[in-house]
Amino acid sequence: MSDKTAHLEEKIAHLTRTVEDLSDIVAQQSTALDAITRRLRALMEREAEREADSGTSVPIADQRPPHW
Repeated sequence: MSDKTAHLEEKIAHLTRTVEDLSDIVAQQSTALDAITRRLRALMEREAEREADSGTSVPIADQRPPHW
């Protein structure tokens, strides 16, 4: 086997490993993003229920603080 072929096979092995590592990272990030999205949705629903239960017509986020 020539040196050039050995070099190319080594390079392919390194690139394959890099692609596998990046694939694992993307899968982990996708799982984390899904969890964050579910938590954000739950928080938004909880806040919407809290605003609906407060009985005020102006959402809490739009109300002026009491010291104004």
